[in-house]
Amino acid sequence: MTTLIILLLAIAGLLMVLRQEAGAKPAIAVMAGFGVVSMFFGSGWLALVLFIGAALTAACGLPGLRRSWLTPRVFDMFKKVAPKVSDTEKVALDAGTVGWDGEIFTGRPNWHQLLVNRNNGLTEEEQAFIDNQCTWAISRCNSWDVAVERADLPPEVWEFLKKEKFFGMIIPKEYGGLGFSAKAQSAVLQRLASNETLMVSVGVPNSLGPGELLLKYGTDEQKDHYLPRLADGRDIPCFGLTGPRAGSDATSLPDTGIVCKGEFDGKEVLGLRLNFEKRWITLAPIATVVGLAFRMFDPDNLLGEEKDLGITCALIPRDTKGMEIGRRHCPIGSPFMNGPIKGKDVFIPLDYLIGGPEMAGEGWRMLVECLSVGRCITLPSGAAGAAASALGTAGGFTRVRRQFNTPVAEMEGVQGPLARIAAMTYITQSSVYQTANMVDNGEKPSVPSAILKYQLTEMQRATLTDAMDVHGGKTVTLGPRNYLGIGYSGSAVSITVEGANIMTRSLMIFGQGAIRCHPYVLEELAAKDNDDIDAFDTAFFNHAGLIFGNAARAFTQALGVGHADVPFDAVTRRYAQAVARFSAAFGLCADAAMTTLGSELKMRELISARLGDMLSNLYMASMVLKNWNETQPVEGEKVLVQYSLQYLLYRTEHALDELLHNLPNRPVAWALRALTLPLGRKWEMPHDDVTRGIAKAISTATPLREKLLRPVWSTHVEDGVANPVAQYNDLLADYDRAEKLYRAAGKAYAKGDLPMEVLHPEDRFEAAYKAEIFTEEDIEFMRDYEAKVLEMLTVDDFPFDALAQKKETVIQHNAA
Repeated sequence: MTTLIILLLAIAGLLMVLRQEAGAKPAIAVMAGFGVVSMFFGSGWLALVLFIGAALTAACGLPGLRRSWLTPRVFDMFKKVAPKVSDTEKVALDAGTVGWDGEIFTGRPNWHQLLVNRNNGLTEEEQAFIDNQCTWAISRCNSWDVAVERADLPPEVWEFLKKEKFFGMIIPKEYGGLGFSAKAQSAVLQRLASNETLMVSVGVPNSLGPGELLLKYGTDEQKDHYLPRLADGRDIPCFGLTGPRAGSDATSLPDTGIVCKGEFDGKEVLGLRLNFEKRWITLAPIATVVGLAFRMFDPDNLLGEEKDLGITCALIPRDTKGMEIGRRHCPIGSPFMNGPIKGKDVFIPLDYLIGGPEMAGEGWRMLVECLSVGRCITLPSGAAGAAASALGTAGGFTRVRRQFNTPVAEMEGVQGPLARIAAMTYITQSSVYQTANMVDNGEKPSVPSAILKYQLTEMQRATLTDAMDVHGGKTVTLGPRNYLGIGYSGSAVSITVEGANIMTRSLMIFGQGAIRCHPYVLEELAAKDNDDIDAFDTAFFNHAGLIFGNAARAFTQALGVGHADVPFDAVTRRYAQAVARFSAAFGLCADAAMTTLGSELKMRELISARLGDMLSNLYMASMVLKNWNETQPVEGEKVLVQYSLQYLLYRTEHALDELLHNLPNRPVAWALRALTLPLGRKWEMPHDDVTRGIAKAISTATPLREKLLRPVWSTHVEDGVANPVAQYNDLLADYDRAEKLYRAAGKAYAKGDLPMEVLHPEDRFEAAYKAEIFTEEDIEFMRDYEAKVLEMLTVDDFPFDALAQKKETVIQHNAA
């Protein structure tokens, strides 16, 4: 018994040392100390084991000893198995900054780093723009009119967008732009998101495009000429990157620019002969200036000795000879301006290169650095806005839509989707706002941008699917009254563009994060490239300490011992502790996957995807925690934040379980399962009682519904199009009174106090009035209320031949 107690105490002591990553000396002291104690109590075999462990730890852990025999052998092996990082990958890895994503990789996240930059919201100027200009613009856009009847925004909207400088949100005021913060850009796009065409038209010029590239890399002359014109809409930009044979693999551009001499403005100048074919280029049909990415070659060495200069970006006026532009693609669901661009032997002077001739070959770096920020804002903000709009309409519709004499919002089959919509809305809003705040504080979050692009657009698709399901027949019939169907079908666009989601999940999130965000991998690779054995020794053995530390933290915290110290209140403390626990498990599994698979991990995309899922859900849970910590909660929000965090942690644990089930090295997988899930899976989906409460909160007039709808258009605007969210809000404000009268009329009918033939609600109310069950005030209220309900339930119909574009092909089936 004494031996067992000493052994357990020694293990506990080692776990404490490992958890703190205290280094080799404390571990040696623990083992040697308990070895002496074992000898004193007559446990010779245990003393021998502990002394051997101490000696091995000293030989491997003390720098003075290991560098003479172990480090050179490990370094030689590492140089043989370490993955080769290509030049294009190096550019991607160097782009952006590492912030909270790096903390998750450590397994011991420093919560102060997350909370230090408080999100203080928008300036008065920014908020006024959203309340006024943004509301005016969205109030002029009916989805059916924009997508089907005109396949374009109304002309007055285009003029308004230019006049009010919507295209110049990122352009500083000194160049005539708005100079908005990233948070403000996000808020603008969320307000516009109920119309996909409008959101995309505003978002793209402020994301990846000539404006941002000029700001960061343009010459003074280029900035002075183009930025004021882009800000006020005199120039409309587009950017040509994707082509028929270069999509996700943008580095394989087949488009070329050959350095040569040619005529420009009547003079012979040095320039480029371009040949290119681009497609899926947003705003191309109406663009006046085209940003273009191509591969630049100098076969005659007119610029220097290098023949292949690499990817380069140029800015080309629309009327440049040889460029074909103006045709349109038809994006699914929402036909925003999008089309192909072609060029045959297009000659441009070198001054057209963004940044001038000095920036030849720097295009890939430009694109990666700009995309890392733009991807954090545009599509994630659109997703958050679309989710909130879906919440507003789905919650309202299910409350006023009655079946079996009860609102369908009271049916549990409907409550499940409603609660999911609420949680995903909360998660997307928290994630996009808090990440935008990071951008405003100087970060360029490349890995979080991939997380948000993938996760939030997938949540947008799931939210819209749930919203369609609870609406039933209302939203599967297109027309001016259908506020959901076009956005639902258009959600596939967000899934595909700016890095297809399959690629983003399988390759980018963990593939980039594993090197970029890991505390030591980048240092190890740099030491290998520089053949610096001392730097390698420091990085590698710190890395080894991290692995042992994460193993100890993951194991003890999974057992409920030694919870992480987190700066959150009682409402969210246990969820933050779970994030810390899974951070350790993630870090341990990431190292195990990289060690056992090596360079093969690049090709094991399903493994990489599951690691990316863990990282993504932990990141989003952190953003929810930060949002809760910084905002004033309203009634009902506590339950929703707990639902959201439980949902994200359930997904994290599910990804961990799937990873361990599929990791090729089975002994390593079994060991990882024993360390990270020693008691099995813990996290489950939220309880049905919670689901019911959230569903009711978003389908009635509550402070929680109001708060979730703040980012989107939820008011009536004089002379504007009908706003379904505002219409439902009006109905929900009167719902309690209406429900009492519904029940009174229904009860009277069931008792036989009303004629049996009054089946329509309107007829039943009139009969209740005649029977003096309703007062004059009651019947007037219900006539108005039910008329508004019927309008929201009604779908559109058209003349028989209205849907056919070619009227001559219509078959007159019942013609006389």
